[in-house]
Amino acid sequence: MIDKKITFDSFVRTAMGVLIAVIILMILNRLSSVLLPFFVAWLIAYLIFPLVQFFQYRCKMKYRVLAIICAILVVTAVGLGIFFLIIPPMVSEAWRIKDLVIEYFESSPSDGVPALIHSYIQEHLNVEQMKVLFSRQDFLNALREYLPKLWNVVIESVNVVFSFFSLIMILLYTIFILLDYESISEGWVNLVPKRFRPLSVKLVADIKDSMNKYFRGQALVATCVGILFSIGFLIIDFPLAIGLGLFIGFLNMVPYLQILGFIPTIILAILKAADTGGNFWLILLSAFAVFAIVQAIQDTFLTPKIMGKVTGLSPAIILLSLSIWGSLMGMLGMIIALPVTTLLLSYYQKFVIEREHLKQQE
Repeated sequence: MIDKKITFDSFVRTAMGVLIAVIILMILNRLSSVLLPFFVAWLIAYLIFPLVQFFQYRCKMKYRVLAIICAILVVTAVGLGIFFLIIPPMVSEAWRIKDLVIEYFESSPSDGVPALIHSYIQEHLNVEQMKVLFSRQDFLNALREYLPKLWNVVIESVNVVFSFFSLIMILLYTIFILLDYESISEGWVNLVPKRFRPLSVKLVADIKDSMNKYFRGQALVATCVGILFSIGFLIIDFPLAIGLGLFIGFLNMVPYLQILGFIPTIILAILKAADTGGNFWLILLSAFAVFAIVQAIQDTFLTPKIMGKVTGLSPAIILLSLSIWGSLMGMLGMIIALPVTTLLLSYYQKFVIEREHLKQQE
């Protein structure tokens, strides 16, 4: 089998394809602030569309707009309920942690903290700077002073996404998309030339399968894991139980990334030992027991029941794609990272791996 040679025509076609892709990325980056509300609205519509179907068909609502309004009201009510139930305790607990940090650095080491760990902290942290940092009344101003770049990025992102005008645009986009969701999701193929339709349908089906797994399945798993961690930490009376549990659940959006939760868990165990005089190793062991129990529940029940046997992008690919596209296009890039990555992998599997397999058979 003789490999096809690279001709001038094929080189020009490839170069033109790359140029078009670069131009599209530049246009998307240039219009990211305008396109961001639309993509956010599309993601919201994609996530709550099953709820709209429930109200329209199970509750037998005659008009789609009523089902959309009910779905949005339910999601808003749940969000507000979670906010008012969780945020105030988390804020008060965070200030309590701040007081514990100040007390730890200002007082002599507790019998509960191992001497080796205490000496390591004293050697590798500037105690005076930590006292000044955590003793300031306006802790947000301290963060702004020490982390100006991160603060600016966060503020700009929040201003873009959560400005009043953007919220109104996102709401309107979401309603309009949900009104014609079926026609949009099924009628787009008519815009594609006939010879490319089979390939386009296959690629979109692969993307939809991966998105179902990641955004719906993994989000549900991560939510359940966060709740279980919060309950477990509350049972053992661990500091910042709700906040730490939800943080670990959020990390679980990338499977097995919750292992990073060990770092704040160890720090909080040190603070609890210093505050209560309890044995540091027993406190840490109880926290790790929560990790082990929740992980067992996740692996034996949650993941098999929610995710089934569907396979998607590996955790490493998910994290890499979010990092690359987020760096290229900011928040808009992070939203489109997974579908675009899935599209590229599907294209690679279709045109490279399958062709090589056919060549080997010949």
